[in-house]
Amino acid sequence: MAKRRNHPKSTGGGGKAWAGRFREQTDPFVEAFTKSVMVDSRLYSEDIVGSIAHCKTLEKARVLTRTETRAIVRGLESVKRELDRGQFVFSPQDEDIHMAIERRLTEMIGPLGGKLHTGRSRNDQVALDIRLYLRTQLDELHERLAEFQRVLVAKAGANRTVMMPGYTHLQRAQPVLFAHHLLAYVEMFERDKGRLRDARSRLNIMPLGSGALAGTNYPVNRRYTAELLGFPAVTLNSMDAVSDRDFMIEVASALSIVMMHLSRLSEELIVWASQEFQFVDLPDSFCTGSSMMPQKKNPDVPELVRGKTGRVYGHLINLLTLLKALPLSYNRDLQEDKPALFDALDTVTSSLRVMTELMRRLKINEEALKQALQGGGLLATELADYLVMRGVPFREAHGITGRIVRAALDRGRDVTDFSLEELRVFCERIDKSVFSRLTPAAAIDHKGQIGGTARSRVDQRIKELEQLLS
Repeated sequence: MAKRRNHPKSTGGGGKAWAGRFREQTDPFVEAFTKSVMVDSRLYSEDIVGSIAHCKTLEKARVLTRTETRAIVRGLESVKRELDRGQFVFSPQDEDIHMAIERRLTEMIGPLGGKLHTGRSRNDQVALDIRLYLRTQLDELHERLAEFQRVLVAKAGANRTVMMPGYTHLQRAQPVLFAHHLLAYVEMFERDKGRLRDARSRLNIMPLGSGALAGTNYPVNRRYTAELLGFPAVTLNSMDAVSDRDFMIEVASALSIVMMHLSRLSEELIVWASQEFQFVDLPDSFCTGSSMMPQKKNPDVPELVRGKTGRVYGHLINLLTLLKALPLSYNRDLQEDKPALFDALDTVTSSLRVMTELMRRLKINEEALKQALQGGGLLATELADYLVMRGVPFREAHGITGRIVRAALDRGRDVTDFSLEELRVFCERIDKSVFSRLTPAAAIDHKGQIGGTARSRVDQRIKELEQLLS
């Protein structure tokens, strides 16, 4: 690797690009404290793409000649190949990925590399890099969510006739289809995709050309730069452009909601896989045992996803707190935005990936679900609604049914165990047609309105989702 060249008159700043004003070199401790290159190095591809576009814009503005532009672009492409191959050697003096790339470019092509930063600040440069990076990341995350949805829909389709208790307050409430329960999460993740699309549309605005805070003295055509980089618009206030991190907060918020949905599903899997429920069997390869208790099969993956949710929430609060008292325009505090954003993205991506595979291999214990439908007054609401259909006002029907449930509990029986004569003691409007309503299948199929758990509705929604996600 070529030696780093310092300007011969620079005695301060440790040979930095900004060293001319300083008499003293940067303290080594400060050097280590302020550098971010190991964090922001993942932006190298976006940084080089943005630099090439900036270089072409400078040529269009006649700040660079065509020959200079070609040489700089070729040099940037060579730097990228080194980074792609893992051959790039970082220098101890590299503060961040932007300066590391510029340093290496100058080593390759000589002093001409120093012209690349004309009309640009690291303030608008990093604002551009993060937006470019997030566009790609959100597109990939959108597809991961869609794949997760496809797995859930396939699992629902394969178990479309399986019934289970639906719960409120973790108490058995009414019978539902297992598929209907799974499809509730598909709807949640569909909203998540919408939030990611919304966030992407708002961040898809080009900030380059804003300079450090006031714009640039060079006649650069910002819309031309935006066109080169695939942005539909440019930012309209240079001070806002270099200090705006709203789009990162919005992304972190959307990521937090994704994790919240994953955590809710994880919690249900943890409960369902317990010996008390036994509704599902998690794949062995996604669980661990106990170092002390040989019989244990622990649901580590959903537990970790549940735990990592708080981590992503923390990154959202981190970003909100970072911005809450910052005066315009750029402040070095903003260097701390990337660790939070990057870790939130990594955590959500890995959690989605592992949960997708877990759900793909999940086994459903149909017999345990069937047993859970027995007793517990699950069909009490059906009896109350039956009475309403027989002309009894709902509040009166609710009271009658409540007394029947109380009597069943006192006698250690279920409502469905009562004979017609026993039921008529509570209400003479009950006749033998009541028994056709007091089954889980009938209870489910009477919920035939849009969004209900009836088999016909669930089948229809599965077909709609299969088409939507295909």
